[in-house]
Amino acid sequence: MPKDLLLEIGTEELPASFVMPALDEMKELFAKKAGEARLTFGEVKVYGTPRRLALVVKDLVDVQPDSTSEVMGPPVTVAMTPDGKLTDTGEKWAAGQGIKLAQVQQKDTPKGKRVFVEHKEKGQQTAKLLPDLLKNLVTGLHFKKSMRWGWEEATFARPIQWIAALHGEKAVKFQIADVKSGNTTLGHRFLSKKPIKLEKPEGYLAAMEAGNVVVDPEVRKAKIKEAAAAEAATVGGKILDDAGLLDTVTNLVENATAVLGSFDKDYLDLPPEVLVMEAKGHQKYFSVVDDKGALMPHFVAVSNTPVKDKAVSRAGYERVLRARLSDARFFFTEDKKRPLDSRVDELKRVTFQQKLGTSYEKMARFRELAVNLAYELGLGAQTPEGGSIDDALIKAAGGDSKHAFSETVSRAAYLCKADLVTGMVGEFPELQGVMGREYTRGIESPEVSLAVSEHYLPRGASDSLPTADPGAIVGIADRLDTIVGIIGIGKAPTGAADPFALRRACLAVINITLGRGYRYSLGGMVDRALALLGSKVVDRAKTRTQVLDFFRERLKNLWADSARKDVVEAVLSAGFDDMVDAQERLKAMNAIVGRPDFDPLAVAFKRVVNIVEKQAKDVKAVSVDPTLLSEDAEKALCWAYDASRGRVETAVKAHDFAAALNEIASLKPAVDTFFNKVRVLAEDAKVKENRVALLTAIGKLFGGIADFSKIQAGEQPKA
Repeated sequence: MPKDLLLEIGTEELPASFVMPALDEMKELFAKKAGEARLTFGEVKVYGTPRRLALVVKDLVDVQPDSTSEVMGPPVTVAMTPDGKLTDTGEKWAAGQGIKLAQVQQKDTPKGKRVFVEHKEKGQQTAKLLPDLLKNLVTGLHFKKSMRWGWEEATFARPIQWIAALHGEKAVKFQIADVKSGNTTLGHRFLSKKPIKLEKPEGYLAAMEAGNVVVDPEVRKAKIKEAAAAEAATVGGKILDDAGLLDTVTNLVENATAVLGSFDKDYLDLPPEVLVMEAKGHQKYFSVVDDKGALMPHFVAVSNTPVKDKAVSRAGYERVLRARLSDARFFFTEDKKRPLDSRVDELKRVTFQQKLGTSYEKMARFRELAVNLAYELGLGAQTPEGGSIDDALIKAAGGDSKHAFSETVSRAAYLCKADLVTGMVGEFPELQGVMGREYTRGIESPEVSLAVSEHYLPRGASDSLPTADPGAIVGIADRLDTIVGIIGIGKAPTGAADPFALRRACLAVINITLGRGYRYSLGGMVDRALALLGSKVVDRAKTRTQVLDFFRERLKNLWADSARKDVVEAVLSAGFDDMVDAQERLKAMNAIVGRPDFDPLAVAFKRVVNIVEKQAKDVKAVSVDPTLLSEDAEKALCWAYDASRGRVETAVKAHDFAAALNEIASLKPAVDTFFNKVRVLAEDAKVKENRVALLTAIGKLFGGIADFSKIQAGEQPKA
């Protein structure tokens, strides 16, 4: 009968960021390897701490099912003689399969009659398969960085200390490097000194609890959250929400105790982001806020062991944070002794990328790109002849709101990277932008200070977008320069490797653009970025294509959850130079996809597209000649097209794609009648060309909204 399976890999302390990805991969890898071994099983659960990765499988079968497989051989005429004996070729094939003439069978196939053999394999005991399966599972796990230990050649995230493996009540025996598997494990490093014997997989959680280990990450997280909240409540506060920090702390401990600490309230005059970063950056403390969200002079630390005397622990935690906050105040005070703009020239000594130059060169490029984008969006003034964005020239061009906006964008772009050379950002790179905002506060305009900070947003998928246009525009320009430049020097992401985080940068550009409704030419901005990069990019045409394809893939992935794959492809194939326009077309397509008449509609329009693609290249006629329309059905289609064209063009111009598609859909009855009663490829060349010209005109109506040839909606009849 089926038995449960347990695998636990005990290690030296794993980095917190390694635990959950390893557990996810462990689960996937077991399912894959069990499937390859034809082993069925029930629920799979994974558990983990900094010292262990565990897998528990319910109801793993005892025996593989028997299998039957067919191996096809050469044609019968080649493998056998007319009197039924094997030819030399047949003999060689049979010998390779380990069979005799009596076992050779024949079968009719699409490629003619062939010889074949049927191999039957009796299922093996699961217990015999598990040692290799589990060993391959352990060695098959991937980590960002792996280690060797002792004289062993095997690698793992950290040295393996023990392996526990049980199938039912029996240990599964295998060896990784110098570690042999068995039925024992270890509990908490400080709270459970003796080895723990595991009797069966079902008792694993209880055994870990007895060993003072909370092995379930979700349970451990909930306990940490509850304990931290209880400590904060003692001073009338609550924990500042930080899902990332909570995940990290969860995977730093096996059993948690929360301790409330305090710091001098005078430090509250530092920027709140500095206080939060100092608390979490190295110490992994949770910040405490009041009911209005303001920081309080308290924090909560989490210990990996029970605390006998909280006062002693508290004093230690406070002493460490006090030193960090003292350093922060020093950096903050020293940084503010110089205006931020005096540091911009120091960027000339900071290399952005060897082939793309310094951070100063990069700033100069995206500064100009940002002012150009502001103009394209109708928010800023046009740059002077030659593309220079020198502030004096912008001011000289006029004093209206557009010129003022361009000045804000230009100034923000000029200053936004200067905090990279400050002491505070040198200590905490995560504060870049935040410190730029603080160091320009009261010196630059509020709009510039905000843009300096917000041009980094969004920093990740769950982060908020910039709240104002200057920061959004500078952020787009900065990322476009990075994407175009890095791809231009041949460093585009490959597989999972993306050292310059181009995928994240691309998604940020897309999300800002769509979120703020910015209508601009993506291709035009890429061209402008390439021009600014100059000779640093050798093959501009190739780079342009690669960059636009890169954006296309990100859009496709972004929209994959909200629309059918073929609909997304149809919309993108019709163009995405204006990404807001493409999103609106996708919404309109989604609306009609749900209609019962969509598939017949798509089939009709796909037929139009297919005929146009095949025939239009040979058609000389550029417009429909009414005098050549002889059939009632083609006259009716032409009349319907003429009646709809104006309304469709008006709707498209107003970006009302839903109305345009509804109007186009009204042509379907006329299109169907046309195809049913009219032969498009008439013998008279002029009549044929005229009919193809009519279909071409109809195709252009919806061609700018979606490429219906990409829609999966049935087979197309021939013309």
